[in-house]
Amino acid sequence: MTPPEVEETRTHVFFAAFGFGIAALAAIGVLLLLGLKRDAKRDAVFAPPKTTASIVAPASQAQRTAKRRSEALPAERPKADRPGDDLFAPTSFWNQRLPGTTPTDPTSTTLVQALVAEVAREQAATIGPWIGANSGSTPLYRVQRAQHRVRVHLDSRTSRGARALQRAWASVPIPNDAKPAVPPDRHMTIWQPATDTLWDFFGARKLSDGWHAEWGGAIRRVSKSPGYYTRAAWPGASRSWGATASSLPVIGGTMLLNELRSGHIDHALALNVPAARPGVFAWPAQRTDGDGPLNALPEGARLRLDPSLDVGALHLPRMTRMIALAAQRYGLVVRDQTHHGISLFAENPEQFRGNPYNRYFRGRTPPQMLANFPWDRLQVLQMHLCTAAPCNRR
Repeated sequence: MTPPEVEETRTHVFFAAFGFGIAALAAIGVLLLLGLKRDAKRDAVFAPPKTTASIVAPASQAQRTAKRRSEALPAERPKADRPGDDLFAPTSFWNQRLPGTTPTDPTSTTLVQALVAEVAREQAATIGPWIGANSGSTPLYRVQRAQHRVRVHLDSRTSRGARALQRAWASVPIPNDAKPAVPPDRHMTIWQPATDTLWDFFGARKLSDGWHAEWGGAIRRVSKSPGYYTRAAWPGASRSWGATASSLPVIGGTMLLNELRSGHIDHALALNVPAARPGVFAWPAQRTDGDGPLNALPEGARLRLDPSLDVGALHLPRMTRMIALAAQRYGLVVRDQTHHGISLFAENPEQFRGNPYNRYFRGRTPPQMLANFPWDRLQVLQMHLCTAAPCNRR
């Protein structure tokens, strides 16, 4: 027989153990509960947010949506979200979208026929039309406010407006490693958004005594500029300023690399022709060096793709499709003559490593990229012709 004190001790031990067991089970339950809550919280953090996109639509509706999206043309992005917005005023002919009712010039059919004949000649000779990104184009250096400034020596000191232009070039924020485009044009563009200023160079080169350029221009308050040189561009500015023969800045109408990356070119495009009409020019040009036939397009002429044309149905390469949409929405502007062939322009890549255009051309040459561009569907917009500056819209 077990003594009573032993039984009492066992009883106390049993109840103590039972109590500890209950406490342990309770603790385990609390831990499990906390663990579940932590897991739920973790899952809530890492789980994809619930949106209307996660709702599965009926198959027929999904098919209709996919078809509609595949056939739709890319929408124009809001102005505030577009790269290059501060280059010229929103109301500039470069940036303003053309209404569908914009009138065409009475000579449009004749001029387009001559242009199409030139396209056929260049295609037969496999020389064009071209997309220039080297000598005929310009690099764009977008610089910070703190960029060190240098003097640029103007070599053409006897030209009209030269004295004021040299003053405008007295202090230019050019990066140490800046390189102009290759000869013969050696264009270079410096843009400082912090001061809202643009410098435009033709024949730029760095010599032992510093930077030189043969001609060009400068524009203060460039985000308010009409997109061509007027007396308001700078104190003492002349309408004969500008790195092109039409007084249109060479960066105007140039396809920028960040625009190609974004999939949108939301401005008019520059177009150079082999030889422009002599003696006259059209607004917005302020001068000309045209020496072509009388049925040639004058410098400053604006064209557009027929607004009724379904660009999406042409099955163009991606970059060509961007060009066609820009030509349809904003137009093309004759900026200069080449004495060779028709050309559009893309940003000169001097400041970038390698060839950034490989991803856009994908092994094609510029003439191959433009082989199926609908040149015959272009229209010449109503022109206001001038023989001397100032040349206004009306």
